[in-house]
Amino acid sequence: MPLEIAASYRARSRGLLGRDGIDGALLLTPASAVHTFRMRFAIDVAYLTRDLTVLTVRTMRPGRLGLPRLRARHVLEAEAGAMARWGLCPGVRVTVDAP
Repeated sequence: MPLEIAASYRARSRGLLGRDGIDGALLLTPASAVHTFRMRFAIDVAYLTRDLTVLTVRTMRPGRLGLPRLRARHVLEAEAGAMARWGLCPGVRVTVDAP
């Protein structure tokens, strides 16, 4: 799956705003909370620990504010339904391959 990494403040702030969808996922790092204000589509959000282990997965409709997760250091975003297809659930460790 294609993965975009948003590591700068500007990239994290922009996130998926202004897009009609995403092919793959967006990793926000560091991050412990997200919102979907001004978004055009529902997203799946996985909150990840420092070592990229999934803490929880939520589906968020546009116009929502996600609460910060205390142990989260990264957030993975994808189109709604994608994470279930990928088998991402609490306890699964995400791996990122360098290009």
